[in-house]
Amino acid sequence: DRIRATIDRLIAEGSIVARADGSTHDLRSVSISRDEGEALTRWVLREHATRTIEIGLGYGISALHICEGLIRSGDPDARHVVIDPFQSRRFADCGLQVLAEVGVTPIVEHHDALSQIALPAFLAEGRRFDFAFVDGNHRFDAVFVDLFYLGRLLSRGGIVLLDDYDLPGIRRAVSFFVSNLGWRVEEEGSGGDHQWVALRTASTDDTRDFRYFVEF
Repeated sequence: DRIRATIDRLIAEGSIVARADGSTHDLRSVSISRDEGEALTRWVLREHATRTIEIGLGYGISALHICEGLIRSGDPDARHVVIDPFQSRRFADCGLQVLAEVGVTPIVEHHDALSQIALPAFLAEGRRFDFAFVDGNHRFDAVFVDLFYLGRLLSRGGIVLLDDYDLPGIRRAVSFFVSNLGWRVEEEGSGGDHQWVALRTASTDDTRDFRYFVEF
């Protein structure tokens, strides 16, 4: 209830004042829509996810929805990892601020690093996740690298939900994994200025010949 009340308040007010420096931030500039947030919570619950990861914390709206799903799942060991190297520089720690306000900080692990650095490190450590949300660098090469590593970090047949699916770079990156790796589009949605897509990663081993390639 506390998470839901905070989400409703932030969406209604449309702005947040950073405790770090007193600056006021317009949430509507980057935050996901209410519909997309509901999709995040729904997918976390549907997949019975207990280990989730998010690229791009921003103002914390998406993280609140994911944490809501984790808490509603009832698993005391549920944890959420967020990667955002711009939290202090760009967002004045507002995302971490709202997570602390609702009391979910104990289940959240923040990494102040670029995703192309953090994700390979997680892979080397043998970490595994059940669900991922991608809302970081929206250029094709960055999204491609994020999906490449998430495909190895997620359990087989795991769900990756991506924001801003309307952008050409993101749609093109998704197309490669669908065309070449057997990923499936499970859901597409839109709300406000945002479109999103939920992808299910391959459920079997990658047995492609080294010459295999499908245009995307």
